[in-house]
Amino acid sequence: MARQRELGETCDLCSEPIPEQHRHLLQLSSERVVCSCLPCSILFADREAKHYRLIPSGVRFVPDFEMSDEIWASFGVPVSMAFFQHSHPSGQVAAVYPSPAGPTRSLLTFDAWEELEEANPVLRRMEPSVEALLVNRVGGARDHYLASIDECYRLVGLIRMGWRGLSGGTEVWRMITGFFADLDKRAETVSARDA
Repeated sequence: MARQRELGETCDLCSEPIPEQHRHLLQLSSERVVCSCLPCSILFADREAKHYRLIPSGVRFVPDFEMSDEIWASFGVPVSMAFFQHSHPSGQVAAVYPSPAGPTRSLLTFDAWEELEEANPVLRRMEPSVEALLVNRVGGARDHYLASIDECYRLVGLIRMGWRGLSGGTEVWRMITGFFADLDKRAETVSARDA
């Protein structure tokens, strides 16, 4: 058993060995994503849990999402990728964008997010803190996903670990393209009008 723990990942809560594919929890006080074994993920599956919240699995692609270039510019995100999540405990929406130094966060005004929700009622179905609107506008793309935050932070990790020089280098852009291709393969398609 001790040898198995040395070779693989363990649950961040109980230290039991876990498989490569496992669930994640959000530690609400620090907004830190932690790895979880099946019993611990079941324990914290209750949405009303005070310390940890189970991060949902799955990705939804929203092809008819409405976000004009003007609205995007109003968010003040200086790069072409970001995710938007309800921040715990304030409930205010934060824009988080990847950078070579890790995630950078800025809070949005209530009016800006309310306008986006009005045009895209599906945003009201996002699970607070653990699900995000992931936006990809790289190279003219206008792709929008409702994704679990562990997926969003996986993208942040790819960029942080793979970025080289000023432009990132060809390898990191290949990884980013692969990340979004993988999301597309796994995503369920939903409408922005679904409330």
